[in-house]
Amino acid sequence: MFQLRFTTLVEAPLTVAFDVARALGRPWSFPLEEVASVRPERDVFVSGPRTGGRWVSHSRRFSATGAGTLVDEQVDWESGLPGVLGGFVDQVVLRRRIVRAMQAHLDAYAAVAARRALDVVQVVGAALVDGDRVLVAQRSGGPFDGCWEFPGGKVEPGEAELAALVRECAEELGVVVAPQAFLGEVPLDGVVGGGAPGASTMRVWWARVAEGEPVAHEHGELRWVGADELEALNWIPADRPLLPAVRTFLARL
Repeated sequence: MFQLRFTTLVEAPLTVAFDVARALGRPWSFPLEEVASVRPERDVFVSGPRTGGRWVSHSRRFSATGAGTLVDEQVDWESGLPGVLGGFVDQVVLRRRIVRAMQAHLDAYAAVAARRALDVVQVVGAALVDGDRVLVAQRSGGPFDGCWEFPGGKVEPGEAELAALVRECAEELGVVVAPQAFLGEVPLDGVVGGGAPGASTMRVWWARVAEGEPVAHEHGELRWVGADELEALNWIPADRPLLPAVRTFLARL
C-alpha cells in the first residue's frame, strides 16, 4: 500500500469548507463510495468493485484554526499489478498522477471555498479572561431568555473577524478588548442573517479587557466565573460545546 498526505488552509468556516469539498468531490476518473461522513469533521471514500483491481482510499479531516479551516487529506492506493511492474506503477506513475491531480484540485477547492465564505454570515465570540475567571453574559429576552453565553455577535460584510469581535464587545459591554488566541469553532444549526440553515459557525477567541469595566448594555446580567462554575450554568446550545476548551485554558493560568 502507498500513501500521500496533503494539507490545505482554507479561508472559510468549517461548514463551508466541508460542504464545498463535498460538492467538488474528488479528482479521480473512477467512482468512490462513501464509508464514513461526520459533518463538518471528516469523511472517507474508497474505490468500489468496478475499478479494475485498483484500490484507493481518500480521507479528509477538517479542523478549525484562527486563520480558517485546516483540511488534512490522505490518499492510499494500490494498482493491483503484480511484482516489479506493480511497484513501478504504484511508486512512480500513480504517485505522479495523484500529486498533479490533487494539487490542481486543492488550488481550485481553496479558491471556491474562500468565495463561498463571503456569502455566509459569521458569528464571533469572546471568552474575556481576568486571572482565572471568565466573563459570562445572561441573555435577556428572545428564545434563550435567561441562558448564558459568551459576548459576541455577527460579522458585518467586509469586516474582519477580530475587528467584529472588538466592535461587538464595545457595543455589548462598553469595553475595549484585546483578542489573544483562538479557542474553537462551533457549527450553528439555524439560519443566521438570512443565510442557508447550518452554514454559519461561531468562532471564539479568548481576550482581555484593555480598557473599561464591563457593563451589561444588552444582557440581563454579567458574571465573572471560574472553571468549576461553568458547567452548572444554563448555556445557549451554541456555546456549551466550547466549555471544555475554556476550562482547559483557565486551568493553565
